[in-house]
Amino acid sequence: MAEQYPQALTIAGSDSDGSAGMQADLHTFFRRGVYGASVMTAAVAGNSYGIHDSVNLPTSFIDNEFKALADDYHIKASKTGMLSDSELILDVVKNYTKYDFGPLVVDPVITTKHGNVLLEESAYKTLRDKLIPLATVITPNFFETQKLAEMEINNEQDTEEAAHKLQQLGAKNVVLKGRHDNSDQKQVSDYVLLESGEGFFLHDTFHDTTRVNGTGDSLSACIAAEIAKGTDIKTAITIAKKFVNEAIENEIFVGHKFGPINHWAPKE
Repeated sequence: MAEQYPQALTIAGSDSDGSAGMQADLHTFFRRGVYGASVMTAAVAGNSYGIHDSVNLPTSFIDNEFKALADDYHIKASKTGMLSDSELILDVVKNYTKYDFGPLVVDPVITTKHGNVLLEESAYKTLRDKLIPLATVITPNFFETQKLAEMEINNEQDTEEAAHKLQQLGAKNVVLKGRHDNSDQKQVSDYVLLESGEGFFLHDTFHDTTRVNGTGDSLSACIAAEIAKGTDIKTAITIAKKFVNEAIENEIFVGHKFGPINHWAPKE
């Protein structure tokens, strides 16, 4: 009976301001009715103005985090967030393949939503070649999709082609997040390609706000939470899209500059 409650795992860095990373994942797990466990890979000192310092945890400690959870919990789905170098990525791959932590949702944190590169090329290649093949679902932003698919995306046909290229990298189900860096745009369109071959767009209203920290984290966490509850992949993705859009639409004013999305806003 103790292991029947749905449990999900975030493998990510800790953001001290609570707006993104592991904290955004745990906020999302809680709101979706899932018990959230965590493997901390790094710690970030930051606030709404930016990141001021960061440190990676030793891989020996990360190994012990994985083992401690495997010895006691029944994790039914997992997700990854920012993994900053090849050593961390390889350690996560080693542990995820060693233990049964359910389907994996990979948020491939390579660039920001505005196109700024976050990973060195060696770490990018490790993520592409070692982690992405383990993904049940992958959720890249627009610029990450272009990087992974090695092509420019200018229209819907390009988007669909890119999704198939990401499946060829090993990801079973693909969620390509649309651009949202233009204040004049009216909507955001994400493209979904399922393992079955079914593909479709999800459209929603674009909200011009600086309160978007943790958007990608929360989308991937919501998908993982729904999978942990037994929801099918297609439904999990559509629920996550709606959850994040409502969290962006209903702003919460925390911090002075770039703030978090509002995890309280989405309806059950």
